Amino acid sequence: MGKQFAELSSKHIEFIEKQKIYFVATAAQTGCVNLSPKGGDSLRVISSSKIAWLNLTGSGNESASHVLQDPRMTIMFCAFEGSPLILRTYGQAEVLHVNDAEWEQYAKLFPESVAARQIFVLDITLVQSSCGMSVPYFSFESDRDDLAKWSDKHGAEGIEKYWVKRNQKSIDGFDTEIVQRAGIKQNSSDS
Repeated sequence: MGKQFAELSSKHIEFIEKQKIYFVATAAQTGCVNLSPKGGDSLRVISSSKIAWLNLTGSGNESASHVLQDPRMTIMFCAFEGSPLILRTYGQAEVLHVNDAEWEQYAKLFPESVAARQIFVLDITLVQSSCGMSVPYFSFESDRDDLAKWSDKHGAEGIEKYWVKRNQKSIDGFDTEIVQRAGIKQNSSDS
């Protein structure tokens, strides 16, 4: 039976800090619902009512476009070992870019990466736990380093070109504001 909480308990926070993967869901009022797996050292519990996660460069930029239109976000954690548990945090998110005033405050909490694209800050309005008894057991082997190798190979300039080419619009055509908010100067040949 699921239980609801106004904020994260110390046991919830301890559980979250042990997870190697989490899932982020966002949606605009229309178009596709987005659900993305996230991993690596990219999430921090700021307080019992606030989570921040570092969004690294990827093929899509759905979360950014959705949060700009509708700040609803759900982050879900699952126990793949030990006692069964699914933990969801619901709330209102804000997307931060490198030129935003709060960027540095949060960026210093994460490992430095040339692939750092945005930071999302979720103000939690509801926490729900459920049993997770049908979630299978999985063993963690290691984090992948493919994205780090790819982004290091491209460097900061290459990453910005990728953002211009691939990360300005969602699959539904919604703007992500990445070029403007990251302060990228575009040449006519970049678009």
